[in-house]
Amino acid sequence: MKTHFIKLFNYNRFANDLILKTIVDAHVPPKPLQLFAHLLTAEQVWYDRCHGLPNKFTSPWFDYTIEECTQLVPECHDRWISYLNDLTDADFDKLIKYQNFRGDYFQDSPADILTHVINHGTHTRAQIGQQLRLVGAESLPITDYSYYLRLLRSDI
Repeated sequence: MKTHFIKLFNYNRFANDLILKTIVDAHVPPKPLQLFAHLLTAEQVWYDRCHGLPNKFTSPWFDYTIEECTQLVPECHDRWISYLNDLTDADFDKLIKYQNFRGDYFQDSPADILTHVINHGTHTRAQIGQQLRLVGAESLPITDYSYYLRLLRSDI
C-alpha cells in the first residue's frame, strides 16, 4: 500500500508542477492562482490532521502568491513522502481523529485521507484548467494519471 501511495503522491507532484507552470505562463490570472492556493492549503490541512495537529488555517481558502505556491509544491510533496515512508502497513487502517473548519469531529483512516488528497488535487486541477481556458489559455498540460504512468515507463 505504501508503494501505491508514494506513486500517487509523485504523480500529484508531477501534475502540480505542470499546472503551476501553466498558471505562470498565463501571467498568473487571479482565479487559477486562488484555486491552486486552495489545493496547496488543503494538502497542508490534511497533512496536519494526519499528525494530530490543530488547524493552523481558519478556512481552506488561503491566499498565496505565485512565489509561495512555487515554494510550497516541493515542500508539501516532501512532507507527504516522508509521512508515507514512516507508515507501516498496519498504520494505513488506523483511525485518525480530526476536526473540520466548522468544529465537527470526524475520523478516517490514513488510506482514505490519502485517497481524498489525491482526488481533491485532481478535481481542483481540472477547475484550474477550466479557469485558464476562460482567460485565454490555448493549451493545457496533460495531467492524466495514465499519461504520467506512460512517461514513467518510457524513462522520459
